[in-house]
Amino acid sequence: MAGRKKASARKRRMTPEDLLRFTFVGDPQMSPDGETVLFTRKHIGDKNDYIVNLWRAPVDGGDPSPFTNGGKDTHGRWSPDGTRIAFIRSAKEGGAQIYMLPADGGEATVLTRFPEGKISEFKWSPDGKHLAVSFREVAPEWTAAAAKEREEKGLSLPPRVIDDLWYRLDGDGYFDAQRFQLYVVDTATGDHRRVFKDTLGMFSFDWSPDSRQLAIAANTDRRALINDWKDTIYRLDVRRGKLREIPGLPEGPKANVQWSPDGKRLAYAGRVGKDGTYSTRNLHLWVCDPVRGQARNLTGRTDYCLMAVALTDVSEATFGPSFRWGAKGRKLYLLLGWHGETHVASIPARGGTLEWLTRGAYDQTLGSFSADGKRVAMTRGTTRELHEIHVGELAEGSLTVRRLTGFNRKLLAGFELSKPTSHWVKTADGTKVQVWVMLPPGASGRRKLPSVLEIHGGPHAQYGVGFFHEFQVLAAAGYAVFYSNPRGSKGYGEAHTHAIHGHWGGADWVDIQAVTAFMKEQRFVDPKRMGVMGGSYGGYMTNWVIGHTNEFAGAISDRCVSNLVSMSGSSDFPQVPDRYWEGNFWDRPENLWRDSPIQYMGKAKTPTLLIHSEGDLRCNIEQSDQVYTLLTLRKVPTRFVRYPRTTSHGLSRGGPPDLRLHRLHQILGWWEKYLD
Repeated sequence: MAGRKKASARKRRMTPEDLLRFTFVGDPQMSPDGETVLFTRKHIGDKNDYIVNLWRAPVDGGDPSPFTNGGKDTHGRWSPDGTRIAFIRSAKEGGAQIYMLPADGGEATVLTRFPEGKISEFKWSPDGKHLAVSFREVAPEWTAAAAKEREEKGLSLPPRVIDDLWYRLDGDGYFDAQRFQLYVVDTATGDHRRVFKDTLGMFSFDWSPDSRQLAIAANTDRRALINDWKDTIYRLDVRRGKLREIPGLPEGPKANVQWSPDGKRLAYAGRVGKDGTYSTRNLHLWVCDPVRGQARNLTGRTDYCLMAVALTDVSEATFGPSFRWGAKGRKLYLLLGWHGETHVASIPARGGTLEWLTRGAYDQTLGSFSADGKRVAMTRGTTRELHEIHVGELAEGSLTVRRLTGFNRKLLAGFELSKPTSHWVKTADGTKVQVWVMLPPGASGRRKLPSVLEIHGGPHAQYGVGFFHEFQVLAAAGYAVFYSNPRGSKGYGEAHTHAIHGHWGGADWVDIQAVTAFMKEQRFVDPKRMGVMGGSYGGYMTNWVIGHTNEFAGAISDRCVSNLVSMSGSSDFPQVPDRYWEGNFWDRPENLWRDSPIQYMGKAKTPTLLIHSEGDLRCNIEQSDQVYTLLTLRKVPTRFVRYPRTTSHGLSRGGPPDLRLHRLHQILGWWEKYLD
């Protein structure tokens, strides 16, 4: 009996199936009085689905508790007076609607009566009388009613008649000519009216403090997808419908527009130039006068980017700037990624020195503030802790952060988890690259181990200090895991990111070679049992690696890029001529072809597992088709795992749970065959 108790208390190693036991939290919203945080709580249900509801956590003590039970409830927002909560409830049929609940609980009632469609976000007017809602209607031929009628009549699926380049988006699917448009909803009656539309439906918006105007950052250019830098900020008189462009703003992208509490300024994320928001150039924080313009770059003297996103596999990658006005409008608080960590900083609204408010190896998100600006809702995670809800207390330029939830604490306490160590590697041209190493739990470092090099996607993102289930599973299976941020990554300054602009397979390959050499130098690495893997751009670089070296015993190329010439016209974001790469993909493809891994893969001998989703609209599955055909013809051991059209580019982060598990087991099986 004693032996059984001892065995049951022993910690175990992580497996793919442990994904099913995780609890995920996000979108933290502080109540106006600063006493309660509203947030989304997600877990995997019994029917291979994700159950998402709103929960509340008291700030000053007490356990978190559920607030809704619809199973598909998101985007909970407090009314300005704190008495009501509006949220989005989605349904398989009929799309999504906004529901309303008293803040002290009760029955949720549907507020809106939108036709079948999708709501991306909404915001309360400060007087609580209206909501501004971004909504996109489903085309009539693709509604649930139309599908039912076709089924009854035995008719085929309708064709898609496309007249514009912007007709699909990975993770969102095909929407043809439909666009998100801005509506105003009466919170008493639910009546709605459209007040604005632009070319792409990718606008941001915010209410003025007096509830009379909306600031809208949008692109109304006829070729907005190509000229994605032609953003403008407008002021909309909500009652009269009169739209005024704010004059004199610098040319360039503008995102996440926000009105200051006193109504005298607007803040937005932007840059000057003809790059969109996703770029090798830093995205900065700007303020301007809502009437006269007179824009000022607050962070222009720093080398920080508001789009330095840290990647994990337990949350969807969100490539968007995050910042908030302080309650009195004197400061702005922003989220910045640096050297794999994500931290909160502040900067005076009139310009001045940026001040870091958090420190340490944390991955964090920034929610909303209390009305007095003294408390902010947050999430925080580490390499060995999934994100949990936290509260930040602001006082005299400092931010004290404390945990409010511990949904995963007991679960994770039962595992032997690997703790990454950070290192800096010097490359052949003198660049320093940050590398993390995870050893199998309990490994002494004396025994020779098989190892795996993971390469991140983007490429303009970064690996960091967040929880990575896949990495823990690999370490638990006995592999030493290496991951790094080579040039092209964010979080190390603009020059580090811009080094691969217009030339992949150059500076990034120099850095990957240095990381590979670093792996081989470790006494615990068996150089004959090294593997390389990555997804998206990481799949690109995996293809590049095996086309240029035979140092690795195996490779896994996930949702890869292989041929930049063909991908330029098959991705949801087409490659614009003479923008990122010089030339184009039809009669001047030289630079695209120079940087295409497929051209070098005739030399590849590395056994390769290909993983791709047939519904991937970012990196079309034809990219893996080409690699599979080439390697098979060259008699290189190759397996191709194709996931169905109902999945997308983000399968590993948010795809169906059973397929996420299948993918992880395919990975483990491949490494067992070629590295063990």
